[in-house]
Amino acid sequence: MHRHHGGPAGRAKRESGHRGEIRDQKVDPRVRVVAFVLLTVYLAVVGWLMLRPRAVMWVSPPNLEPLATIRADLAAGPGQALRTIGTGLGVFAPLGVLLPLLGRRLGGTRFVSLFRTVFAAAMISLGIELMQSLEPTRVADVDSLLLNASGVTLTHLLCYGKLRDLLLRDTTPPSPSPRPEPDAVPAPIGSAAPFRRPEARRGTAHRVGLAPGAR
Repeated sequence: MHRHHGGPAGRAKRESGHRGEIRDQKVDPRVRVVAFVLLTVYLAVVGWLMLRPRAVMWVSPPNLEPLATIRADLAAGPGQALRTIGTGLGVFAPLGVLLPLLGRRLGGTRFVSLFRTVFAAAMISLGIELMQSLEPTRVADVDSLLLNASGVTLTHLLCYGKLRDLLLRDTTPPSPSPRPEPDAVPAPIGSAAPFRRPEARRGTAHRVGLAPGAR
């Protein structure tokens, strides 16, 4: 048996169709609107909790040394470490889900979406830390920025695959399957296109005249 292989044009068409199906997978706009509303409300609540004045007698100086506060919390005991490190990881963790939902395709591929999400969350956390430095009862801490970004990273890595399977829908209309040619036969080796069977010639009826006087 001879296999029929499509030419370069057929392969290019199939590849372009495959890319088109991936490109047309989009998140429902209603889901994006809900994610935007939830993100706005969540950031407003977090910002208020992290920037409101506290009734304290004294505060520690700002920490600009990475991992210094984390080491101090670990040295203070498991309870203190669990409370402070867990809070730092969890406070911005929902952004690992809400930020990708703002994009039509979840912010791109897995790693592109991860980079965009973590960068945006880190900028938000940095802005809050800078505003905390202006509040006398609050302390800016670089370890808070590291923990916030780590929490967003973990959430995104855990949830991106599920979000892609649940929310990305294919908006490409189904392409009609090509109709096979009835008279096409497999092409010989070295030929790119099928050929048709030769059609049998139909018999031609000749009109024979009668000889004079035959009537």
